[in-house]
Amino acid sequence: MYTDPKNTGNHAASISDHIKSIPQYVLPQHQLSKLMHTITRSRNPRLKNFLISKIIKLYNVDMSLALEEKPEAYETFNAFFTRELKSSVRPIATGIEDIACPVDGTVSQLGAIRDGEIFQAKGKSFTTKQLIGGNDAVAQQFKNGCFATIYLSPKDYHRIHSPLDAKLIEMSHIPGKLFSVNPATTRAVNGLFARNERVSSIFETPVGLMAVVMVGAIFVSSVDTVWSGTVVPPYAKTVRHWQYTEDENRFIANKGDELGRFNMGSTVVLLFQEGRVNFSPTLSNGNTVKMGEKIGDFYHIT
Repeated sequence: MYTDPKNTGNHAASISDHIKSIPQYVLPQHQLSKLMHTITRSRNPRLKNFLISKIIKLYNVDMSLALEEKPEAYETFNAFFTRELKSSVRPIATGIEDIACPVDGTVSQLGAIRDGEIFQAKGKSFTTKQLIGGNDAVAQQFKNGCFATIYLSPKDYHRIHSPLDAKLIEMSHIPGKLFSVNPATTRAVNGLFARNERVSSIFETPVGLMAVVMVGAIFVSSVDTVWSGTVVPPYAKTVRHWQYTEDENRFIANKGDELGRFNMGSTVVLLFQEGRVNFSPTLSNGNTVKMGEKIGDFYHIT
């Protein structure tokens, strides 16, 4: 069992949290995200430079970490938002059994999956089956495993990388809502990460199966993967599923390789099978993490 020694992530939703979440139920979430998609890809110099400068100032973005340090050099706001970093600033955990953090962000929750239930916030949870789009056979593989939920804010690096050497088995695009995934909404909206639009990818790794679930949110106008390009949009009405067999050129990643990116901030949920992974004992809710740093280790499966 992984606990939060500071109790930072286990508070029940306050009245303020619920009040803040109410407008999200009636907002045209997908229409607003489509609008954001258009704005963030505008090549109008005044517009894109204005947006970039505001984000840099508002969130104190350190451009010295970026491969392209000049804000005005980015063709669009989205190109800036998904900017590549210098390889030296995010070293990958080198131990054979090390699990590398897939993103820059903040740990929202992590711990044991209890009979298929994943803890979201005090009094709120969702199931592995809901999260990955209803595939019961795959969900059973993670029934009593462990999970980590990591939130990416607008200031963070927005590319997602592989925590382990991994081979892609399948991918699902699960349509849904686009609630905010900030801490207040996470405390207030039940089953949030299994309600929002998301892309679930299942990989074979040296430690068994691993799921990397990229959860969308309001204004997250697009989710890309390295192997298939832009997955969202389109905003589908039913689950779309892709199976990758041995007969095809399957995507294979080394630990630290890029898997995809959010075109605006959101959340990644990692799932591992039972008895395969130990998260670092110092890792807890509210911790800031960087892509590539060690977040745990695994047992070799023979």
